[in-house]
Amino acid sequence: MRSDITPGQTSDYLGFDLVMDNNLPEPSVFLADRGYDSDNVRKTMESRDVVTVIPMRKSRKLRVAVDRRLYKLRNLVERCFNKLKNARRVATRYDKTAESFLGFIDIKSIRLWLRHLST
Repeated sequence: MRSDITPGQTSDYLGFDLVMDNNLPEPSVFLADRGYDSDNVRKTMESRDVVTVIPMRKSRKLRVAVDRRLYKLRNLVERCFNKLKNARRVATRYDKTAESFLGFIDIKSIRLWLRHLST
């Protein structure tokens, strides 16, 4: 998992470039919500031979099909964020610096992963 901080008013697709650097393992499928529906995101993932599963915004003129079976898997990611936000420190962002906040997200993610492995 990779995380980064953007200003609160930043759109999702603008934060896409920060998270999807080339130093990550190549995904086979990119699941995202409508906030990531932009031509730039779709072209970037297509050039990396990644299947994009992003519902279209209502204002999109060129319609693109979405594999609903794959899109349902996005629920797993949403549940992961929900478990991260169970930590009050993450949900309210008490930390003053971005480094300590991201460090705590890493610690919480590791704890969730270890709990998942033990079950």
